[in-house]
Amino acid sequence: MAGGAVISTNPLQLDIRSHRKCIFICCVITVASFQYGLDYGLVGGFMAMPGFLKVYGYYDEEKARWAIDPTVQQLISSLMTIGTFLGSLLVGPFSSKFGRKMGLWTASLINMISTAIMIGTTNLGALYFARFILGISVGWFLTFAQVYVNEVAPAHLRGIAFAVYQMQLSTGSIVGAAVDYGTRLMPGKEAYRIPLAVFFFAPTLQTIALFFFPESPRWLMTQGREEDSEKSLRQLRNKNIDEAEFQAEFNEIRIATQEQIEQGRNKHLWIEMWKGTDLRRTLLSIAVICFHCANGSSWLNIYTTYFLSIAGVKEAFAYSTMVSCMGLIGVISSLFFVRYLDRRVIVMLGVGACGCCQLAFAVAWTAAPETEASAKAVIAFMSLFTFAYVAYAPYAWLLGGEYPNNQFRAHTYGIATALNFLGNWLGVFTAPYFINPASLGWSAKYGYIWFGSNVILFVFTYFYLPETRDRTLEEIHEMFEAKLPARKFKTYVCTNTGAMSKAAVTKEMELEREVHVEDTSKVRTEGE
Repeated sequence: MAGGAVISTNPLQLDIRSHRKCIFICCVITVASFQYGLDYGLVGGFMAMPGFLKVYGYYDEEKARWAIDPTVQQLISSLMTIGTFLGSLLVGPFSSKFGRKMGLWTASLINMISTAIMIGTTNLGALYFARFILGISVGWFLTFAQVYVNEVAPAHLRGIAFAVYQMQLSTGSIVGAAVDYGTRLMPGKEAYRIPLAVFFFAPTLQTIALFFFPESPRWLMTQGREEDSEKSLRQLRNKNIDEAEFQAEFNEIRIATQEQIEQGRNKHLWIEMWKGTDLRRTLLSIAVICFHCANGSSWLNIYTTYFLSIAGVKEAFAYSTMVSCMGLIGVISSLFFVRYLDRRVIVMLGVGACGCCQLAFAVAWTAAPETEASAKAVIAFMSLFTFAYVAYAPYAWLLGGEYPNNQFRAHTYGIATALNFLGNWLGVFTAPYFINPASLGWSAKYGYIWFGSNVILFVFTYFYLPETRDRTLEEIHEMFEAKLPARKFKTYVCTNTGAMSKAAVTKEMELEREVHVEDTSKVRTEGE
């Protein structure tokens, strides 16, 4: 399951060096995920900052410290998630008409507006509104970036590209936690306004970079813009690429996309994605993307600093930064195995480890609640959870984007992302009821619930997720159309897709022979 060569018709050179230009473009596009990680790193720290709590919280006379009302805490954290939910639902219709690049540009603009409001206001209602529209922009950043990377990266390097995507997210979390740590003791509003200013970095960088990057060739093909699609693909590939390789890849995209468009012609995409073989693809995409919220990662990510504070852990900000660093180490580690391990194996190992960590710190807190020993156990297993989660998480996103066909990808991915954020919102919104001492006060015992959900994810992966490692999107389409069971995806030989590639190579060779014959005839004529 973990090893062995994948039977693929991918016509490109299966290395990294030959595709460094495309990898660079994907790295810049995935700066979008930096913004999401940054929010997780920053906002969780605000809940324990006196400078922030003096504006939006209250002073607890009994405990002699600044605190925040659970409802305000919930809304600040969850309104962004609601925004991502609604924003993601709009990705399909917007993308169908305006493309992937325009979606990223719009996300950048909305992001800058929301950040300016958060920095400038001290009104709770304005803060709620800014958090909501920030969520819309973050949802668009994440979804459009992932759809773009799925459609432009060579098949054998999509895993590497999504690892970079997760590295950006983890880096954002670390930067957010580190900036919070540096400003946490400031008594005034600058304690949270300085960290918020970092939000301007990613949108500015991406806005400029997109002027120099091409649109997705697969999206252009769905619009009937074949010449633009070919031009875009050439911009994504190195200039010295073998012409036969290029034509083989382009021919796969052209023929397969035209077939997909023909099948859905004069039909509503929102309806067709729930019919026939596409129903299975839609449900699988939604399921695997929703693994992220079902892991229980949302409550740990957003409330890490707060949770450690109420657990009596000293230097909670420093430990929060350490936990974020474990995520970065996890995703860097995944770079060494993503090209050699099957997607299914990575996902099963990831959810299995996450479940064990949730169970471990719940048991530790049950055995010795509110003690130094249990606090250390919580920190240790929270770090291991973050390592395991971030090591596998990008490949769940990757699978969710690989399963839909070219015409439905943005619609399917948008719905799947929206439902994932809805699940995240549910986790973030309900977590205070479980962990806040003013409510149930379960603290780390909340992990029992998430252990059960991870067991379900493990079983689902084993029986239902198809293997797609190193397959082109066109090969994946052919296998779904063949109605293969999940276990047969890895060994299936895609004859139709292979024929498309060979047809392009054969045509290229024939053209070369014709040119050679013409040149030979000219030489003979001139000689005579």
